[in-house]
Amino acid sequence: MLTEPTTVRDTPIDVTLTNLANVSRSDKGTAHPEPHSYTLVYDMLLQPRRHAVRQMLEIGLCAGGPEVGNDAERRPPDAPSVRMWLQYFPNATIHGFDISDFSFFQHPRFHFTRGDSGSAADLQSAIANRDPYDLIIDDGSHASFHQQLAFLHLFPKLRPGGLYIIEDLHWQSPYYESSLPATIPTATLVDHWFRSHTFPSLPAAELQGIEALAADIDFAFTLNQPFVPASPPKLAVIQKRW
Repeated sequence: MLTEPTTVRDTPIDVTLTNLANVSRSDKGTAHPEPHSYTLVYDMLLQPRRHAVRQMLEIGLCAGGPEVGNDAERRPPDAPSVRMWLQYFPNATIHGFDISDFSFFQHPRFHFTRGDSGSAADLQSAIANRDPYDLIIDDGSHASFHQQLAFLHLFPKLRPGGLYIIEDLHWQSPYYESSLPATIPTATLVDHWFRSHTFPSLPAAELQGIEALAADIDFAFTLNQPFVPASPPKLAVIQKRW
């Protein structure tokens, strides 16, 4: 474990999130070998909130975990997005949740909880004794059941007007998807709300109650990858009702 806090530089206000992502080598930016370019969208959504965000939670802190067949006990090389968020939100505490151990990443404004997105108890540990979150981003296993279980347990802890974002809707892990309780793709779930302002009843017993969350949503929609109009929906953006 590091004995000194991880170095995170102060950031001029005119530096964009995409700049920070590319410097941090996060795949959320545009310069990664396999870029998602999500930061182009995030900057538009988050720039007005940049100094107001006090509490943020990110699920999934570095690619290469069990979702691609690797051991959860791996030693992650870094936490690129955490480094990026610490610079982008100068007044925020960044909370990280991952099945692998990221306790090596130490910073006064970073708190880590180890857990499994498939465990309701672990998800509850990510919100226990915490102030409401202003922003939650799910970049975890990308399994539909995991995404929806996390939403069921974490969305109520989101502050009114807060944003809940789910990444990589287009890809479900072959190591998880077929072995988990059956449910519809998360993109289909969010699109259902967009059309009807309701959620359908889901088959998995663990997801019962998700329908009731629909009334607490101001807006929800899915987006393709920026500059790739033919891509399938990759990003879900959900705002909690004020």
